Parts: sequence; structure tokens; C-alpha cells
Amino acid sequence: MTLQQEIIAELGVKPVIEPKAEIRKSIDFLKEYLTTYPFLKTLVLGISGGQDSSLAGKLAQLALTELRAETKDPAYQFIAVRLPYGEQADEADAVRALKFIEPDVSLVVNIKAAVDAQVTALETAGVAISDFNKGNIKARQRMITQYAIAGAKSGAVIGTDHAAENITGFFTKFGDGGADILPLFRLNKRQGKMLLKELGAEAAIYQKIPTADLEDGKPLVSDEVALGVTYDNIDDYLEGKQIDPKAQQVIESWWHKTQHKRHLPISLLDDFWKK
Repeated sequence: MTLQQEIIAELGVKPVIEPKAEIRKSIDFLKEYLTTYPFLKTLVLGISGGQDSSLAGKLAQLALTELRAETKDPAYQFIAVRLPYGEQADEADAVRALKFIEPDVSLVVNIKAAVDAQVTALETAGVAISDFNKGNIKARQRMITQYAIAGAKSGAVIGTDHAAENITGFFTKFGDGGADILPLFRLNKRQGKMLLKELGAEAAIYQKIPTADLEDGKPLVSDEVALGVTYDNIDDYLEGKQIDPKAQQVIESWWHKTQHKRHLPISLLDDFWKK
């Protein structure tokens, strides 16, 4: 088995999907998770305005709407939370996404004060914080906030990680990479767009250029620029197609470099750290 085949098998990506069937699968997955743990009544998700959170949010809202109807329990709710750092340039995209999702509850928690206080405390202690490191603090503060909301509302936190992001490790460890449930995990970027089209999303939602937008000095730098490879290349690779050897080398290099992000904390009982 080639490395490409091993990665595809591990991430569960199909070369061809039927969008309606995948939508149903994700909705049922979210519903089953909540009913398996009856103390859970809500799902919480941070909404950035991009493709991934828009899709995960819409799937969550559909799942909670169905659960309320089936159980007659009004406690089941989806909570969408905006987590800006000060004023963000793509605010209009987030508003568009929320209009599409129509969440039961919509909150806004500005993380700037918390992030800046953390950076100040570290620098006062003599720890220099780079722009990149501060970006990771932002991502982790957003997840702290989502878990605080979930804790107050008997909820679980949804993650937006999908196969095209996972293969490159393009997420912050214990930031946006820390969540309870991942309804998009088996999908690549192209397939996520297909689901959004099927759900009737505006083209602007799934055509938005993907960006992490974490570093102050590099606002709205696209994922593809940061990764050095296109999502079309990544999606083709995950669908088992032959791609340009240079692009394949970049993708597989990211896979190896970021392996630690796809593993829980390591103990002496693990073989992972010896690889």
C-alpha cells in the first residue's frame, strides 16, 4: 500500500460522493451523538464566515431542529458564536453565514481582551511572544470560550476539521483542533462545497478564499499560500488521483511534519513517538 493509499484509508475520503446522502449521514451522526449522551442538550460552534464553519453550523442546526421535533424537548439547541479579535475584516462574511445557518442562539464574544491580557502576562514574565505564537493563543482562546459556553449550556463543541485540512495539519493543536465531534472529517474541501451547494448556500460562502486569519502581521493570508499547495491538489490527492510530483511532495511533507497534531497526548505505552 502506498503512502497516499494509507492516508486516504486513515481519513476515510471517498473518491466520489452523493451530497444528499452525506448530508443525511452527518445529521444522523450529530443526533446519535447527543442521544447517546442524554446529559448533552446543545451543540456549540464558532462561526468564522468561511466554508467549513458554515457547513458544520448548518448541519448542526438541521440536526437540532429534527431532535426537537422528534423528542418534543425544547432544550435541544444549536448555539453559534462569533469570536472576533477586535474588529475583523471579514465580519460581513460571518453575518452572511449566520443568515444561512439560522441558529437557535447566536452569541458574540470578543476575545481581544483575553488574548491581549495573556500576552501581556507572558511578556511581563519575560516570555517573548511572536506574532505566530499569538495567533495560536487566539485559536486556543476561541476554543476556551466555546467550551465555557458548552459547559454552561450542557453542550458539546463541534470541530470543523475536514480531510483536506487534517492531511496538512492546518489547525492549531488544542485550538480549533480541540473539539468533541467532527461532522466533516471524512470530506475534502471540494466535497464540502458540494454539500453547501446542495443545502442552498450562497456561492459567496463556498467561494470565499480559505484563511486562518490568526497573525496580526499577515491578515487574511490564504491557506493555499501558507501551505504552498492548492486545495485542488490536496483534494485530487485524497481522491486517489495522480498529481504533480512537487505538489505530492509538499502534501506528504506536511503529513509527516504534523503527525503529532493527529494524536492524543503520548505516553510510554504508545508506539507513535518511536516512529
